[in-house]
Amino acid sequence: MSEAKIDPAQLSKRAFIYVRQSTQTQVQRNRESTRRQYELADRARSLGWSADQVEIIDEDLGRSGASSAERTGFARLTAEVALGQAGIVLGLEVSRLARNNADWYRLLDLCGLTDTLIGDADGIYHPRRHNDRLVLGLKGTFSEIELHAFRTRLLEGLRQKAARGELRIPLPVGYVWGEAPGEVRFDPDEEVVHALRTVFARFAELGAARRVWLWLVEEGLSLPARQPAGGPLRWVRPSLAAVRQVLTNPVYAGAYVFGKTRTERRLDASGAVRCRRVAIAARSDWQVFLPEHHPGYVDWETYEANLERLEANRPAHLKRPGGAVREGPALLQGLAACGRCGRRMYTQYRNGRSKPDYICTGGNAATRSCLCIAGSQIDRAVEQAVLEALRPAGVEAALQAAEQLEADRDAALEQLRLAEERAGGYETMRAERAYRAVDPENRRVARGLEREWERRLEQLEQARAAVAARERTCQRRLSAAERAAVLALGEDLPRVWHAETTTARDRKELLRELLEEAVIELSGDGERIRLVLRWSGGLRSELEFQRQRGRPAPLCTGEETVELVRRLAEHYPDRQISAILNRQGRTTVKGLRFTRNRVAVLRTSWGIACYRAPDDPPEGDLVTVVEAARQLGIAASTIHRWLNDGFIAGEQLTPGAPWRIRMNDELRSRFVDEAPPGYIPMQDATRRLGVSRQTVLQWVKNGKLEAVHVYRGRRKGLRIQVLGDSPGLFDGTA
Repeated sequence: MSEAKIDPAQLSKRAFIYVRQSTQTQVQRNRESTRRQYELADRARSLGWSADQVEIIDEDLGRSGASSAERTGFARLTAEVALGQAGIVLGLEVSRLARNNADWYRLLDLCGLTDTLIGDADGIYHPRRHNDRLVLGLKGTFSEIELHAFRTRLLEGLRQKAARGELRIPLPVGYVWGEAPGEVRFDPDEEVVHALRTVFARFAELGAARRVWLWLVEEGLSLPARQPAGGPLRWVRPSLAAVRQVLTNPVYAGAYVFGKTRTERRLDASGAVRCRRVAIAARSDWQVFLPEHHPGYVDWETYEANLERLEANRPAHLKRPGGAVREGPALLQGLAACGRCGRRMYTQYRNGRSKPDYICTGGNAATRSCLCIAGSQIDRAVEQAVLEALRPAGVEAALQAAEQLEADRDAALEQLRLAEERAGGYETMRAERAYRAVDPENRRVARGLEREWERRLEQLEQARAAVAARERTCQRRLSAAERAAVLALGEDLPRVWHAETTTARDRKELLRELLEEAVIELSGDGERIRLVLRWSGGLRSELEFQRQRGRPAPLCTGEETVELVRRLAEHYPDRQISAILNRQGRTTVKGLRFTRNRVAVLRTSWGIACYRAPDDPPEGDLVTVVEAARQLGIAASTIHRWLNDGFIAGEQLTPGAPWRIRMNDELRSRFVDEAPPGYIPMQDATRRLGVSRQTVLQWVKNGKLEAVHVYRGRRKGLRIQVLGDSPGLFDGTA
């Protein structure tokens, strides 16, 4: 029955044998299946095709049939069928050709249109016949269902094993799998464990991932790294991303997690299906989460506290205090909150960043700001309150500082010694053994191993030099005199607070440990400051004191600049006025560039009202050159040229100010597709009038001649209306 479906027209075409297996592992291990697919060539010859007509397509070995996106062999087979070059397509089974109905039915339609047969191990089918097409459709559907069943079975098996914590997923550096099911151990390399513990210890002290990274770089320490697909352990230069990855990975807190990402499919610009991995943020949506699964470098409470600290270090929302500690003397940076609207106040500095101001921008459009107050007096009050609160714990804090200093020295020195041991105890000896074991006659290999041995010896010398330098710069333990000096400082906290070695960052770090928020508000007529401090323990304290106002500086801005600002304020907002003044090279009294705030201060000082849009604007809108060019359908350079020539009128209050063009019907009527009758090109007009081009443009500007601009057709440009009574060369007005 199968041979009866073959006619001479199909035998005159070629027979294609499609060979495919899903993975490289199947290609290497399931060789019997591969051999059976190649033997289909003998079947094609037995059906009547000659040996030179049989073509084997095996480009897709090791590729899944779930999609045709990456299968070049299937694409070539489809192209040959569409071109009518195929008489029969043979595959061991339908699943070899396609595992999804979209690709399968597309191939069936093409075979039906080009009179191409499809054959498998069960028989030969003609897609034009309804019964055969029904059988092929059912086989394609079963093939797709079979793939779904395979995937579901495998994924459920992985999930069940992961739910018990026994699925051996890739572990981050610092952990290895043990022999028992689900057993996770610390890395046996002592240097790896010490490096990771150092990262967590430094973050607990410094409170910012970036500062931990800078400390590692400053100390010359390295971090361990391993390729995602496995491979040897490498020691690399620390990076901020690596430090954050260590601090945010829940595995280091002893948790076993699975299913933290999901796959999203989308179409790119070319219509191809693309897949990407997307992280799942919510912990409740993870497929498997097993806390206390294995020993961690930190406990779970510390891990969550670290995440909260990292989140607080991000640029915070206006209604929430926080943010990482930054440069500048303002003590309440990130902690100050407005007592009127509750928003977070940001910090601004004056006099070369020496005097801070706390500003809240929660006001309406009329007031521009909710609260703006000088910060020096507030910082002094907060400083005094903090020192009073720390006085009972001063000595205890000094002892902890001494112990911490010794621990820091020990951590860095121990890490360098472990690096020296790694460079000299293992890597160098391995390179030496490899060099001594090579055959001396094999000179090329011997030279390469000799260079590797020399490189390891250089690394050993560098590690020894780093340890020696570290030992010279720091002592093993604090001396008795140093410890006594530290304890004396503990009894005199103001001296420590105001010491030259105590930086503004140190003060603010200490303040973050004590305060959660400081609410600033003005009471009465604005002459008294009320400060509410919320301490970390939940207590609240209120401070109220008289507001000190500095003597205002004399206004010495030049009269010319003031008058210019007065004229510009009628037409432009403060931001645009500052740009105009800067383009003209003008500066403030102190030689600074103008900003929006400085223009606003200048207006307020001289009683200049801010810009307000007119209630009854004139006909037409004032637009920029770029917007006028867009509306008229010409280039911006043409607008500038016609402004200079006087063909169109523009407004410019002062040199450096932007041109503004009034867009109305009269202006639009000057730009046409075709020239009206009586309008001639500029060259003909100059010849007829007997004057130069500049004179014609001057007459257009004075209104003595009418002109239009043609921006379509072969001859674009100005057209001049020249009548019998037009002015001539000897006209007195020329």
